[in-house]
Amino acid sequence: MSTTTEELAATSLLRFATAGSVDDGKSTLVGRLLHDSKSVLADQLEAVEHASRRRGQQAPDLALLTDGLRAEREQGITIDVAYRYFATPRRRFILADTPGHVQYTRNMVTGASTAELTVVLVDARNGVVEQTRRHAAVAALLRVPHVVLAVNKMDLVEYAEPVFAKIAEEFTAYAAALGVPQVTAIPISALGGDNVVTPSAHMDWYGGPTILEHLETVPVGTDPTGAPARFPVQYVIRPQTAEHPDYRGYAGQIASGVLRVGDRVTVLPSGATSTITGIDVLGEPVDVAWAPQSVTVLLADDLDISRGDLLAPAATAPAVTQDITATACHLHERPLKVGDRVLLKHGTRTVKAIVKGLPYRINLTAGLSHETEPGELSANDIGAVVLRTAQPLPVDAYADSRLTGSFLLIDPADGTTLTAGMVGEAFAADDDTNPTVDDDGWDF
Repeated sequence: MSTTTEELAATSLLRFATAGSVDDGKSTLVGRLLHDSKSVLADQLEAVEHASRRRGQQAPDLALLTDGLRAEREQGITIDVAYRYFATPRRRFILADTPGHVQYTRNMVTGASTAELTVVLVDARNGVVEQTRRHAAVAALLRVPHVVLAVNKMDLVEYAEPVFAKIAEEFTAYAAALGVPQVTAIPISALGGDNVVTPSAHMDWYGGPTILEHLETVPVGTDPTGAPARFPVQYVIRPQTAEHPDYRGYAGQIASGVLRVGDRVTVLPSGATSTITGIDVLGEPVDVAWAPQSVTVLLADDLDISRGDLLAPAATAPAVTQDITATACHLHERPLKVGDRVLLKHGTRTVKAIVKGLPYRINLTAGLSHETEPGELSANDIGAVVLRTAQPLPVDAYADSRLTGSFLLIDPADGTTLTAGMVGEAFAADDDTNPTVDDDGWDF
């Protein structure tokens, strides 16, 4: 039986995030999207209506559908990232509603890090403001493939096309300077539902898609054959039973690309090579598997492979290095400083590392200008970091792979996540080639 295009689309999943300045209407947009797409349960809507009446509002405040924390409801702001799952007949969605306040920029980094699309809201009365530029810069740094500019509260500017056109032109020019390939601009009124799920009767001058229509039709994912295969090993399976006395499989999720039986692969960081003799998916043997499938890989040779190792095609294996230069988004209240000892988690591997340098901090309010040698990165800061790891790591550039080009820095004392990192272009090699030696076992 053949599968229709519509049936295939219904199985696809889009992860997207909302961002924008305070009071631009992000939570209202999300609430309207859920309400008008009939993704809200009756008891949820009843609770929102009850809470709205208590606050003296005649109509239900749809923002309450996403502002789940008590402090968020009381203050009328979004503090934490709110994740919502919904579906239409055409597609499934995971939505991250991120805060607008400057002090919660790190939350936007968290929400957009796995997103394939970011909706940046702008209040039509205020236009592009500093926080709008900041969120556009974060989306560009995280290389979110698709950016939507939603010009909200068009009802408060009498649905004027020139207002929308001016904002769209300014934002698109700024985004292009940041390297964002394409921006889709949509005029909306989240409060009234104009161009959110249904086309607006007030803006007949606009002939583009609604927010939901664009979300349902934007291309999702990438061609798995377009990127080299990367397979981080999560677990080694050795049953050692009478039925499977010699079975040795390597389980994990394919991060990118395609694996085939017969492929020659390199095990990193050791550099050993072997050939794939089998691939199991859900316990059944297959000849080919692709990202993001979870599989078990069997090799021709008995090699020393454990959790944290990476399998990659021998011809396109990533570089293995102990010196990493990356863009860092600092997430913790405690600053990140030169000399800090951290744990670096890359894929399924965690190693010790030392912060060797902080070359610059990015000023997101001044067109991505660099403040050289800042000394430290504070919460919400974005800048460059130079790291030396205790053991070699196989890393890709973040521009080539968002999965194998990213990492986390963790406090070794209590396991707190400190920093999110994105491997960048290589800088000039450090002249100090001698290993850093101390008396606590961090000798590398």
